[in-house]
Amino acid sequence: MIKAIFLDIDGTLVSFKTHQVPDSAARALKRVREQGVRLFIATGRHYTDLNNLGDLEFDGYITLNGQYCYDRRGVIHKQHIPSEDIRSVLPNIEHDPFGCLFIEEHRMYLNRMDAQVRIAQDLINFHDPEILPLETALHHDIYQMMAFIGPEREQTLMQSLPHCDSTRWNPYFIDIVPRGGSKRIGLDAVIQAYGIELNETMAFGDGQNDSEMLRHAGIGIAMGNAADEVKQAADYVTSDIDDDGIARALKHWFDI
Repeated sequence: MIKAIFLDIDGTLVSFKTHQVPDSAARALKRVREQGVRLFIATGRHYTDLNNLGDLEFDGYITLNGQYCYDRRGVIHKQHIPSEDIRSVLPNIEHDPFGCLFIEEHRMYLNRMDAQVRIAQDLINFHDPEILPLETALHHDIYQMMAFIGPEREQTLMQSLPHCDSTRWNPYFIDIVPRGGSKRIGLDAVIQAYGIELNETMAFGDGQNDSEMLRHAGIGIAMGNAADEVKQAADYVTSDIDDDGIARALKHWFDI
């Protein structure tokens, strides 16, 4: 019996085309919640950017790819990037500049705005964060970084972040998190807090940063618009987000 559903946002719950939750998904999730199933967000976004979920209600939130998890009672789990990695990577960013978003517990900021950042911001409908000097990141805990670079620069950058992992769900940037940090870790922290067994969970996703969570959950569901590697990590593949993917999958597993 499924007691908890974990949902990625961009490309899974929210359309890249409309920047909204499809009506079919909203109706299906409300029906499932009425049956006592808990709903949780599992996203790479910061909590200040959870601005596109309509009137849906959730029991808790896995944000920053598992680095910051909370519910209405407070913080469930948090983990920041080691400070020595932040010190190591800043000269790399300064030497051959590119846009990088630094995410703290309660704010986020860019070192610069350029064309690559602008394209990505528009695609995922992020608000424009403030621009601050790189050195700002030396004085506060950083829970996640978003480096606005292509795949050709990723390996070199990650050499200066030895205690971190990177994941890409978009061609324009990578998410950088502490080594071992992932939505899977966040899922485990949440179900422990709620007394839910792993085999009682279901997870939806479409990006590379969802693959580990889909493999780990009791039932992992990939969207039809997901990359092949994400579909291979899932137990079930539904249709595209813009073709009622969430609703179709829930109707397959639930009596709604």
